[in-house]
Amino acid sequence: MQMIVWAAQGTGFTFLMTTAGAAMVFIFRKQMNEGIQRIFLGFAAGVMIAASIWSLLLPAIEKASANGGIGWIPAAGGFVLGAVFLIVLDALLPTLYPKLQQQGEGIVSRKSSALLVWAVTLHNIPEGMAVGLSFAMAAGQAGNDAAFSAAIALAAGIGIQNFPEGAAVSLPLLQSGHSPLRAFLYGSMSGIVEPVFGVLVVLAAGAVEPLMPWLLSFAAGAMMYVVIEELIPQVHREVRVNPGMLGALGGFLIMMILDVALG
Repeated sequence: MQMIVWAAQGTGFTFLMTTAGAAMVFIFRKQMNEGIQRIFLGFAAGVMIAASIWSLLLPAIEKASANGGIGWIPAAGGFVLGAVFLIVLDALLPTLYPKLQQQGEGIVSRKSSALLVWAVTLHNIPEGMAVGLSFAMAAGQAGNDAAFSAAIALAAGIGIQNFPEGAAVSLPLLQSGHSPLRAFLYGSMSGIVEPVFGVLVVLAAGAVEPLMPWLLSFAAGAMMYVVIEELIPQVHREVRVNPGMLGALGGFLIMMILDVALG
């Protein structure tokens, strides 16, 4: 029981940080000029590229190698599966939800924003599982302060990283025509999977642990598909200094620093 409580507390913090990031929609105006919209889209792309590398693919390779496997196999296999999943979803969404074919009020399409929510939500699932497992291990080693400190550090690191991710989801949603409240709720709910799967993984730790490299790389493939197929094409224009490019560089830089500095 203690394992579940600790896992819920750790992943609850990461979810609250996603919610705080999503709340950025209440600070910015609903109508923005095209250059600002491109910065937000570029920022989301940069955040997702950095998260795919440092939060997902590198940990997947490390975990697979630590388990005695060949690191690149689950990283590459999961990456391909994640990309294929988003390709299929991209093809099905306009049929299942015709309204997604409508263009948003700005440069952000509704379909792009829907895929963005899917990709970030998928990315948050293995992160929540990693935090849940770390607290479960700490609870199983009563008196081991080092294990507990490591679990807290992991939750803090992922939580801080979740702040720009929450903003990266909600701000493009705002620009695609959603109300600030709806954009906030979607951005916040992209993180609710962390406490849900953080607790579930404690209940099935033995079965899930070997699959973590595949789950992490699956999420990376999904995120990279959205970046390449949806976000980058929408921010690209034949201009000398593209504000979307500057946003992408800034988002990548911020997320890289957070991932490396916070472990």
